[in-house]
Amino acid sequence: MKNYEIVAMDRKELLAKIEELENRLADINFYQAIEPPQNPMVFRNSKRDIARMKTRLTQIDRQGKSNA
Repeated sequence: MKNYEIVAMDRKELLAKIEELENRLADINFYQAIEPPQNPMVFRNSKRDIARMKTRLTQIDRQGKSNA
């Protein structure tokens, strides 16, 4: 997922997408024990996307606190 796509999301969308990616990451991790994934970069990219989204959430929270 591109950074401009993450910036365009609001707080609710970010939370939903983070939950979806974390579930997907858990599934990938579970099936990795059974057989190796066809594309090993999926695991790394999912973790990076989650980190970008959590960073964006922190930015949104800080903007809300500074405006209040």
